[in-house]
Amino acid sequence: MSETKVPPRDLNRFVAEIPYARFLGITVDQKGNEITTVMAFDHKLIGNPMLPALHGGVIGAFLEMTAIIQLAFETGSAAIPKPIGLTIDYLRSGRPLDTYARAQITKQGRRVATVHAEAWQDDRSKPIAAAHGHFLLKTSEEPAS
Repeated sequence: MSETKVPPRDLNRFVAEIPYARFLGITVDQKGNEITTVMAFDHKLIGNPMLPALHGGVIGAFLEMTAIIQLAFETGSAAIPKPIGLTIDYLRSGRPLDTYARAQITKQGRRVATVHAEAWQDDRSKPIAAAHGHFLLKTSEEPAS
């Protein structure tokens, strides 16, 4: 039985169904097949008020969510991929500004996908963090859990 993969029609609705993504204020800016996630600045995201700088966990979670959104879009699955392993490289302090990210699937098998994501603020050529992760994909034969 062949199943046609249809990406989620409304990625913002898909994101709104994930509680932590709602808490972080993540939205999706989609232009054709290009997806950019946006994390609007909010004072609750500050980890170091002396600088001030975004919390590292917030940046890491934002990159993880960006990878998940890209996987959901490209695989056409409504099931949320499960992270197997995720490495975050913190490159600069995240300032109290809106933050943007994009992800690229570097390898996709039937069960596991490898994704690279980068986050930046006002200059895309100066990322504040990058992530490299592996995600477990749901197959059409697996029951939802």
